[in-house]
Amino acid sequence: MIRTKVVEERIFVITMDRPPANAIDQVMSDGLDAAFTRFETDPSLLVCIITGGGERFFSAGWDLKEVAAGRDDENGFGSGGYMGLTERWGLVKPVIAAVNGTAGGGGFELALACDLVVAAEGARFVLPEVRHGLVAEGGGAIRAPRRLPPMLAMELLLTGRPATSDELHRHGFVNRVVPAGQVLEAALELARAICAAAPTSVAATKEIVQRTSHLPVREAYAEMRHGDLPAYRRMRASPNRVEGPRAFIEKRPPRWTG
Repeated sequence: MIRTKVVEERIFVITMDRPPANAIDQVMSDGLDAAFTRFETDPSLLVCIITGGGERFFSAGWDLKEVAAGRDDENGFGSGGYMGLTERWGLVKPVIAAVNGTAGGGGFELALACDLVVAAEGARFVLPEVRHGLVAEGGGAIRAPRRLPPMLAMELLLTGRPATSDELHRHGFVNRVVPAGQVLEAALELARAICAAAPTSVAATKEIVQRTSHLPVREAYAEMRHGDLPAYRRMRASPNRVEGPRAFIEKRPPRWTG
């Protein structure tokens, strides 16, 4: 159900492969949790890409057969929450969603939990839970109003209508829209660009964004300067802070550590 591979020694690719729609059951959610745990704990892995097998679906979300059978207890999810990512609060390495087809329900929520999104032309994003007597409690009701214009988010949440990749690109949620066969390569291009940066700086940047985006600017500065931000502290103490400027002056590629 879950396939993983390491690309160029630094990029971790997770593929959801459960035909026909990559719907997520408990086994698949557990597999995603294990994969994201590996990514988080392996210091050699710098960027993760999550994608779907096949051409039609990124993921149709939680398998409604699980719900009908009463197997949707959130206490059964691992340390990273539903799908292994939605409540993985300490992860400071970037995750890119390579949305190769429809992202429905939990599939959309998984993309909402990522840092960057590359989507195929014609891909659809939909949160249909209200039409099934459910709520988008895997993060849709919480993250969508934060990552999309609030009125658009409410429309998608309350009506269950699908949005296209082009529409969400216009609203700033999708970074790039590319032909279907180029989704993974476009995600790899973004991953390579991130890998070229100092890993300590990338982690610190994500941590600062996570910890301050809900705060007023003055309080955000205070949290950054004086809060408990371990990745930011590591960046401040890292030799990369000297190596970066030195490499620039010497007109050579930097040699990052960490």
